[in-house]
Amino acid sequence: MSTQLKSTNQGQTLILTLSDPTLRNAMGEAIYAAGIEALNVAETNPDIRSVIITGEGAHFCAGSDVQRLKTNREQPAEIQALEIESLHNWMEAIRTFPKPVIAAVEGAAVGSGFSLALMCDMIVAADNSVFATAYSNLGLSPDAGGSWSLVHALPRQLTSELLMLGERISAQRLQELGIVNRVVENGHALSEALTLAERINARAPNVMDSIKELINDASTQSLTEQLAHERLHFVKNLHHPNGALGIQAFLNHELPIYK
Repeated sequence: MSTQLKSTNQGQTLILTLSDPTLRNAMGEAIYAAGIEALNVAETNPDIRSVIITGEGAHFCAGSDVQRLKTNREQPAEIQALEIESLHNWMEAIRTFPKPVIAAVEGAAVGSGFSLALMCDMIVAADNSVFATAYSNLGLSPDAGGSWSLVHALPRQLTSELLMLGERISAQRLQELGIVNRVVENGHALSEALTLAERINARAPNVMDSIKELINDASTQSLTEQLAHERLHFVKNLHHPNGALGIQAFLNHELPIYK
């Protein structure tokens, strides 16, 4: 049975769980389609303010099913190209999703599993978790945006080392490099991610949307363009009802309850 994507709600957070522990939650086309559908539904649901992506059992995600890759080598190249396009559509859906997305990582995050975590806005990782691009170990090159994410997060030399050698890197080292936000005890990644999500959920959702859009656009815009973009978002959020709530709560020394 291929990996399934389980969807549950906890408060204002949607939890998407990759589920096939026997294959360390290796991904396939069913996951990509279900992931896009879940995000599309969550985007229009005002009761959902954040999303957590995690894996069932001891591991986050082992990337692609290597046995399936072997089978695909016997098929026309278009078969694999279409499958990767589906994977990439899901990665782009995560990156452009207007609400914050947090990866909760236990165990291994390898190949496109590592890329999946990198595509999220924040990463919470267990102290025994390990990450690896791994592609070159199989005679393959990256997919799922791994090269894009690492180039935007790290110096060229470190990105080259991770992609070319495919060696494991610890959560602690990735935290030192600014990629992992929190390192927690084994078994506590999801609970810490939920705590982080609750803090996000308490903030104005329109502002979270603006911040994510500004972050996404910053690397491709000039300073002048980004400043103009910031101006538009600032004015929009000032005149949003949550702007009034936040300002009045600050003046009254109260905690705001945003809508």
